[in-house]
Amino acid sequence: MQNAIIAGSAAYVPEQALPNDWFNQLLNEDVDTWLRENLEIYERRWCAADESTADLAEMAANKVLQTTGIPAGEIDLIILSTDTPEFISPSTASIVQDRIGARKAGTFDINSACSGFVSALNTAANFIKADEQYQNILVIGAYAMSKYLNHQDKKTVTLFADGAGAFLIQASQAKGKGYLGGEMRSMGEYSEWMGIYEGGTRATIDPQSVGNLRQQLQFVKRFPKELNPKTWVDMIEVLSQKIDISPNQVDKYFITQLNINSIRETMDRLTIPHSMAHTAMHYYGYTGSACLPIAYCDAKEKGLIKEGDLIYFVGSGGGLSFASAAFRL
Repeated sequence: MQNAIIAGSAAYVPEQALPNDWFNQLLNEDVDTWLRENLEIYERRWCAADESTADLAEMAANKVLQTTGIPAGEIDLIILSTDTPEFISPSTASIVQDRIGARKAGTFDINSACSGFVSALNTAANFIKADEQYQNILVIGAYAMSKYLNHQDKKTVTLFADGAGAFLIQASQAKGKGYLGGEMRSMGEYSEWMGIYEGGTRATIDPQSVGNLRQQLQFVKRFPKELNPKTWVDMIEVLSQKIDISPNQVDKYFITQLNINSIRETMDRLTIPHSMAHTAMHYYGYTGSACLPIAYCDAKEKGLIKEGDLIYFVGSGGGLSFASAAFRL
């Protein structure tokens, strides 16, 4: 039976780089010191005014096709994860399919917020394992949250950023490598604690004012500090039991890149060195659905992962939604 492997990866971020001191001027206070000392974020990338989620996704998709040498016409399916879509409808994946010339590919979007890329990896792997017509699946995580930020809300405007990452998930008969398993969870009781709460059918919208509608990311309530580390640890342990390994046998962890202290607390709870969880938010900020492929590509470029390594992806996001996936490279 065929399995799913990570045949290639690529990331793309906008050219516009914003250092912390840009926000000092924006907010008229020193946020640089806090960001450096508490979150270790120094810089992030934002889209230009004429740049959008589909643009970022297209660039990442073309890069991974160039890297792997797979023609766009051989892509069977495009799964795009984002909660900052090009439009409410149609899907952003369909736009990317047309732009890159993937004529025979089916498409759909996944919106499980920032866990979406890992959910998309699980979905792609299971498509390949279940049906031999799927040989090449393009999985994309794309994020343009800068378009939805309140520039006077220092809780959000300094953290969130833009980017995209793409994996080519490919069918393979190779033994001892590829997708090993994963899990998805949700805690819907937190669904109204953080999000963008305008633009959907729940809002009563005056048709005459649609053009002026402003949608902004909001932290409505403060999440329990231990929620992410506790859930991540449990998911890592469940996944490890499922594939019959110990968490300390994993070669590299890629965990949602929102808070470096939560990642380190997770490693501490598992008694694993912090270095085993790669972080890349320092110069990219928090890029939601794109943060894990961006971190993966960063580690790969630095020679920190290699063929044969066991990799865990653990994502979480609004909803609340969580997902984990394990691959042997």
